[in-house]
Amino acid sequence: MAEAEIVEGCRLPVLRKNQDNEVEWPLAEILSVKDLSAKKLYYVHYIDFNKRLDEWVTYDRLDLKKIQFPKKEAKTPTKNGLSGSRPSSPEREVVSGQLFHLQQDGFSSTVCKQEVPLTALTASRDLETLPAAALAISRITQTSGNSRKIPELILPPVAAPAGGGKSLPVPKRKVEVVSPATPVPPAPETTQASVFPQNGAARRPAAPAVPPGRKRKSNCLSADEDSQDSSDGIPTAPRMTGSLVSDRSHDDIITRMKNIECIELGRHRLKPWYFSPYPQELTVLPVLYLCEFCLKYVKSLKCLQRHLTKCNLRHPPGNEIYRKGTISFFEIDGRKNKNYSQNLCLLAKCFLDHKTLYYDTDPFLFYIMTEYDSKGFHIVGYFSKEKESTEDYNVACILTLPPYQRRGYGKLLIEFSYELSKVEGKTGTPEKPLSDLGLLSYRSYWSQTILEILMDLKTETGERPQITINEISEITSIKKEDVISTLQYLNLINYYKGQYILTLSEDIVEGHERAMLKRILRIDSKCLHFTPKDWSKRGKW
Repeated sequence: MAEAEIVEGCRLPVLRKNQDNEVEWPLAEILSVKDLSAKKLYYVHYIDFNKRLDEWVTYDRLDLKKIQFPKKEAKTPTKNGLSGSRPSSPEREVVSGQLFHLQQDGFSSTVCKQEVPLTALTASRDLETLPAAALAISRITQTSGNSRKIPELILPPVAAPAGGGKSLPVPKRKVEVVSPATPVPPAPETTQASVFPQNGAARRPAAPAVPPGRKRKSNCLSADEDSQDSSDGIPTAPRMTGSLVSDRSHDDIITRMKNIECIELGRHRLKPWYFSPYPQELTVLPVLYLCEFCLKYVKSLKCLQRHLTKCNLRHPPGNEIYRKGTISFFEIDGRKNKNYSQNLCLLAKCFLDHKTLYYDTDPFLFYIMTEYDSKGFHIVGYFSKEKESTEDYNVACILTLPPYQRRGYGKLLIEFSYELSKVEGKTGTPEKPLSDLGLLSYRSYWSQTILEILMDLKTETGERPQITINEISEITSIKKEDVISTLQYLNLINYYKGQYILTLSEDIVEGHERAMLKRILRIDSKCLHFTPKDWSKRGKW
């Protein structure tokens, strides 16, 4: 088959090597084709693999015997003979179960009665409704003739499930599905899916028209490092809330492809995983140079050296609120240090795919973790959070830079976010969805923190100690839903003699003890100097 016949959208096996350096041929999709020095290169996405593994490959790595050409898209149904109009009857999401179509005052909706399968969410609600979930200690296993005390979570007696099984009862719930014909009021600000609110664009001059799906590719970010305020000088009310969840409808073929080849940050060279909307003229460079202190991006090493002679920063431009040993945390206000915050988000977007990037950083705080040496404070990672969150989010984005991953810094960032929540007197949870690496880190942190609480329970009288789920949440500042979902993930909740119990096996206990021995980096609350602000007062902005 000729190279010219391979077009975007084709699927075929592509040669790659896995972590064990073994050859494999996973199915991949051709996203783009380009000519380089009279040689064709193909940008491929490996199906069922993370996008960070996407890469440019040569023709000899393609298996053309199993190529699948893209199917032609079906034409849009017509109405009254006009092409492109909507079908005459509104489409409804098909949901298994009993359907009822309701019509009232010109509004139509569909109500579905069905059994909802047990998930962490439904189980969380069931357990939350039970009063005073109690935790007791009992002896359930013996190893090598020596008995150990193992915690059990005992909840108030309830009716046993049908069949005498040990699973949680499955509740019946009504699910309402609104058809497209139903007028829907504008969504509130809290549901807007953006890393930084879209209304930030209103504070910038009108940019040239761009193709649909290219919202993230904008000229809002000025290259002038001293630019801190909106260019039109018109103050607008800051956005009170914001969601960082990516709106996948904005995805196009451009944003699905990595556009930066390499980033030099201090003594490290980073290979980006995902698309980030840096200025287009910089995306053709073999290396993008960043100042490791102010994160300003420049096009050449000479420009960076000239910048360093003028840049006076040797640490992030904010208040240092924590220091222990060589580890420090700096608090950055997205309104006061807008340029730094925007540069930080551009860098972070290279390694975060599930978040969308916008440029209104006013509603956010950024906490930068640094490592100190004789040259200054070098960025290790960061997390951001809303100044005011209506959904108890204590983290919006969280990232440990690749050179510092797998060294315990991720858990340290998570622990610090919950330490701030303790000072604020709140329970918190990270904004969903989490990336694959973020989910692993949070599950590990939640498991270790909760097990640490359970293992330390003791009583003076020798009786079995008790603790409620609410008390675990208050001690750790972990939201109740996350506490319960973690217990379910560890498969610790069982139903026994009319009550829910939490049983810790020897494997769980020993695994926890081994993990805690490896966890050297911990947050010392005595080294934290942080005073929470009431952001509901406009004067604080």
